[in-house]
Amino acid sequence: MRVITNRRLLAFTATHADAGEPLQAWRKVMESGGYANFADLRQAFRGVDKVSDLHVFNIAGNKYRLIAFVHYGRQLCYIKHVLTHVEYDKGAWKK
Repeated sequence: MRVITNRRLLAFTATHADAGEPLQAWRKVMESGGYANFADLRQAFRGVDKVSDLHVFNIAGNKYRLIAFVHYGRQLCYIKHVLTHVEYDKGAWKK
């Protein structure tokens, strides 16, 4: 699966340094796998939920949330947002 784009992860890490290692670990697992559907993705990431057409990943023990659109047919993962748990709870990412 191809992750688009690592720049969002790096930008978030610039302000939340402790997120760098867990985000890059997430990226490496995503890029090393091929996922046919949500069930396959869930086997690799126990902390993923589906909200409408987006996937919400728990990062760093649920301290951060990564929101992405996953296109299984094309094997692409588009990172929409990387948020702190507090930012996620505000819900602005849903708009």
